[in-house]
Amino acid sequence: MRTSLIVLAATAVAGAGGIAATGALGGDGTGSAAADPTQPARTATVEERTLTRGETVDGTLGYGEASPVRAGAGGAGGSGADAGSAPEGANSPAAEGTLTWLPTEGAEIRRGDTAYSADAQKVPLLYGSTPLYRTLDVGAEGNDVELLEKNLAALGHTGFTVDEEYTSGTAEAVRDWQEDLGREETGKVAPGDAVVAPGARRVTEVKSSRGDTASGEVLTWTGTERKVTVDLEAKYEDLVEEGAKATVALPDGTEAEARVTDIGNAATAKPTEGDDSQGGTDGATLPVELTVKDQKRLGRYQAAPVDVTLAAESREDVLAVPVSALVARKGGGYAVQAVTGSGVEYRPVELGMFANGMVEVSGDGITEGLKVGIPK
Repeated sequence: MRTSLIVLAATAVAGAGGIAATGALGGDGTGSAAADPTQPARTATVEERTLTRGETVDGTLGYGEASPVRAGAGGAGGSGADAGSAPEGANSPAAEGTLTWLPTEGAEIRRGDTAYSADAQKVPLLYGSTPLYRTLDVGAEGNDVELLEKNLAALGHTGFTVDEEYTSGTAEAVRDWQEDLGREETGKVAPGDAVVAPGARRVTEVKSSRGDTASGEVLTWTGTERKVTVDLEAKYEDLVEEGAKATVALPDGTEAEARVTDIGNAATAKPTEGDDSQGGTDGATLPVELTVKDQKRLGRYQAAPVDVTLAAESREDVLAVPVSALVARKGGGYAVQAVTGSGVEYRPVELGMFANGMVEVSGDGITEGLKVGIPK
């Protein structure tokens, strides 16, 4: 990118009155300060600023990829039995029943809320990552026990210690929870009694209807926070890393700050019909997910195309001028036209970062506030 910008700058300057070709900067090409009484028609000022190099790419605002919820299974992420294989000897999901209640599309479901009902029995949402793969009763131990107890405590139930042991106190808290749900108070929790997901969910599509058999995919859902996804061309891979900052431009012109939170593996797009290309790096894309902390900055948009500016590198407190202020020197390198009280003199500059039409410059006599000419 930097090389191409330098070439463009040189091309533009060389055509600006033939300065480089005629040796206007001195026959030895050293760019020594020679006063020029002709004042340039346009000028700019050397500024101290932060330069950020990046790339603007297409993105999509939404709620991320939806995952399915399957009746009769307590899978992590709402994906039912597919969320992970249950250990050998785990109990099977509850027997199939009839769907008696379903949420509406767009509804938000939080911890303890009902995801769906089967045979008038509420199946609530619990937060976590471990599927309910076995029946939990007094004496059970494991991560799934701790997950259940964390949720019970968050829902206001007491009388037990949050750990990996299912005690009589845990069983009593479960009975209280079952009473709240209007379920039989057994003190045990079986697969299919709850659905586990990482956090609050938003229903994207209801796949079944009341009266259907409670089996298979019932609905799909996502997280409740809007995210931005980008299919990034693999050639821009160096612009992203987890935690990197980015700017999201919405259709109405407003902007929101974002951070890269997930980077997938590069995949090569399949050639379209009539496309003789054999794939390769030119067609490879990288799925990138960005999170916007201040959701209010996204306004009322639920889904929209957006422009995402990925910042790969920043330099703070550097001196910069517009790229158009550069003048090619006869012997190589660049200078700027310093406009002073005694006229115009050419001062050689060393170039640094290019970004957004600006270039970092340094050299003798290059100071903040210096007025420089813009060649025609």
